[in-house]
Amino acid sequence: LSGSGVPQLVQPMIWDYAADIDVEGKAQLIEKYRRCGFSKVWFASAFKGATGVNQSLTLIGHHLRNQLEWLQVASRSPADVLEGIALTGWQRYDHFSVLCELLPVAIPSLAVCLQALKNGGYSEKVKENVEKLLGMSNLEIDTFMR
Repeated sequence: LSGSGVPQLVQPMIWDYAADIDVEGKAQLIEKYRRCGFSKVWFASAFKGATGVNQSLTLIGHHLRNQLEWLQVASRSPADVLEGIALTGWQRYDHFSVLCELLPVAIPSLAVCLQALKNGGYSEKVKENVEKLLGMSNLEIDTFMR
């Protein structure tokens, strides 16, 4: 790869939507990319649509934990390597599947994930901020919100 010139033309994106990603493995992968000549990498997380093909409601806690795991990967990586995080929201598992987790039910998850990434973590203050922004009285993280 180093001699091909590809690392000067593209930036790899590392995708993982799990709530318990292999943080150390991702840090090692980033180091492998750097040794090949890639100066920047992207991360891809999800705020909805990555937990089941028939899922209709979004479990915020799963996606919040995914963001927090990516923040751990970022903290274990060289400061200049991360170009950004693509916060994805899937509605289909493939072109033949029915729609899942439509955007309206996932807006609280999107807000929580964005605020966690913006603030470098999740706290009671972040929770209160999301509740205020969305006009909610009680944001539920680990149960399905209706």
